Amino acid sequence: MKFLRYSGVAFESIMSNKLRSILTMLGLIIGVASVLTTIGIGRGAAQGVSNEIEGQGINTLTINPKTDNVTDNSTLTSGDAKALADKTLHPEIAAVAPTNSSFVRVVYGSVGIESQVTGATAAYATVRNIKVSQGRFFNAAEEADQARVVVLSSIAALSLFKTSNPVGQTVRIKNEPFQVVGVLKPSSGDDSESYFRPVYVPIDVVQSHLIKTDRYRGEYTISEITVQVANKELLQTAEYRIEQTLRIRHNLEAATKNDFHILNQAKLLEIANNISTMMTALLGSIGTVSLLVGGIGIMNIMLVSVTERTSEIGLRKALGAQDSDILLQFLIEALVLCAIGSLIGTGLSYTISYVLNHIPDFPFKILIEGGALGLALGVGLLCGFVFGLYPAIRATRLDPIEALRYE
Repeated sequence: MKFLRYSGVAFESIMSNKLRSILTMLGLIIGVASVLTTIGIGRGAAQGVSNEIEGQGINTLTINPKTDNVTDNSTLTSGDAKALADKTLHPEIAAVAPTNSSFVRVVYGSVGIESQVTGATAAYATVRNIKVSQGRFFNAAEEADQARVVVLSSIAALSLFKTSNPVGQTVRIKNEPFQVVGVLKPSSGDDSESYFRPVYVPIDVVQSHLIKTDRYRGEYTISEITVQVANKELLQTAEYRIEQTLRIRHNLEAATKNDFHILNQAKLLEIANNISTMMTALLGSIGTVSLLVGGIGIMNIMLVSVTERTSEIGLRKALGAQDSDILLQFLIEALVLCAIGSLIGTGLSYTISYVLNHIPDFPFKILIEGGALGLALGVGLLCGFVFGLYPAIRATRLDPIEALRYE
């Protein structure tokens, strides 16, 4: 009952000094809003990175050649890809997708663009989790027949065809005609797509007609091999076995370092999540400083309030009020100030996130989760308790007689 009664008294005191109360809560409002917004930015950025990595396939290993700075020649070959695809050697591997890329001019009518033409297999779309918005990806029969077909990225299709439907149309790549069979969905968060404007054609066509491809150990070199493992529990095993197979094929001695890199997407996702957790904690701690500043402001105003109401405190004590009553009255007043400020700050943070999330080119969504909301409100009330306790204790120490004499 006392809590409800003193809450009403606290609210009346706040309303009787509206401007001062608003200025007092301002620091806390900004603090709560900054905590929620900064943590939301960290969470949103982390989810964007995670989605981008997961979008490329989490059960995948990417193998790249380790080139020197002089020759820049690839040591990976089409024979390496075939060896990794051999189920008798690597039963843990579900699919293998070698690629070979180079910048080539792609033309439709009078419009031409410099595009990264990537030679790929039909399995590439599955391995890299590529989604098609129009048409389809080329199939194994077209790959085997070296058909002149091409799949455009969304940005390449937009550059060449504007708003027209590209599927079924013919583009020229190095003056050779290719029929467009599909257009990919935009890759969310991948700014590199606007620069590379990638297009995909069967790998044998690229190596034999479009790109001057070197040979290594009598086989065509390739830019990259993407391996899809049957399940994530076999990633470590697959990585070890792939390393051994490639070392044997490349005739590497025991003391010789690998002439290739193996990138584990699961490890990359784990690293990204760890970094995002640290960044979110850092951003949250920066916002917490604003909360502390707001709490100090509340303590200062409560001390002023105690001084202004010295006569009232003396009168209440003379009428029989206990120290616990005085303590509870001023402590609840500080908590009410913090509660109102925290709620306003929460509303402000949601408003900021709503506005930013509806900006078309904003790089990621701001995610204000329940945990962050509870943290901000909890810290706000804790600030009210901590910084309101000293003024409340000081009010209880006033001598009733001296307080009644105070003017």
